[in-house]
Amino acid sequence: QLNSRLAALHSFVWDSPKGYEMENKWKFLVEGSQKNVPVSPFMKTSGIIIKHANDEGGLGFHHFKNAYDGGDWIIQNPIQNSEFVSKLLPPNAPLSTFRVATISQASTDLTSNTKSRPTAEDISTILCTFRAGRENAKTDHVSLLFDVDLATGQVGTGKINRNWYRCGPFEFMNCPWRNTVEYTHHPDGDIPVTGTQIPHMEKIKKVVEHAHLQLCPDVPIAGWDVVLTNDDTLPICLLEANLSCGFFEGSFDLETYVKFCEDVLVE
Repeated sequence: QLNSRLAALHSFVWDSPKGYEMENKWKFLVEGSQKNVPVSPFMKTSGIIIKHANDEGGLGFHHFKNAYDGGDWIIQNPIQNSEFVSKLLPPNAPLSTFRVATISQASTDLTSNTKSRPTAEDISTILCTFRAGRENAKTDHVSLLFDVDLATGQVGTGKINRNWYRCGPFEFMNCPWRNTVEYTHHPDGDIPVTGTQIPHMEKIKKVVEHAHLQLCPDVPIAGWDVVLTNDDTLPICLLEANLSCGFFEGSFDLETYVKFCEDVLVE
């Protein structure tokens, strides 16, 4: 919630800096592809037709106009988890991403008389969480959240945060306000996860820091959904940017974070 409030206040004070446009998934993909950011590939076609195998009379007909051609839908081929990630997941698990968060010192003062061109030194990575999707889930929004050490790439213990999303007028009386249960194994198959070494951790940090610098250095905090894929031509790719992002149980240096928030608010 603090990240959301920080983003809202920063956007209001600085009259919606251009970088906030990257919250739009289509603009993110287009601009990312133009600026050498490894975004998920998208189809350059006018649209796609989907028909049910058996329905007749037009009942099973669906036409989706591609955002590439001015429509509302981003059309992409499915992306598959890498062999390494797949070994940490149960059968039929969804694409499981890493939430990696970065901060930009270049966002703290955007006045024209002090603004200089942002550099790589302005951007730093502050946390990483592995979202291990559950069996038969459509996305990794239903997942276990394993903290990842930024320095070593080693996976720590995991938690579940689904209690945050329970809806209803009386759910607050029944759900835990804090989740203290920790996991070392994925419960859907008792698969060991804690202690695993994430490959290419330094490369992952370079990718997200490059993305923040190129796409939205005028935005304080960005949460990147990073995929390790099974495609050798695109082994690391970014699905989207989240500019009022959650940290998903990832650990971070509290002093650094508080000091950064203070810099953004005071400036």
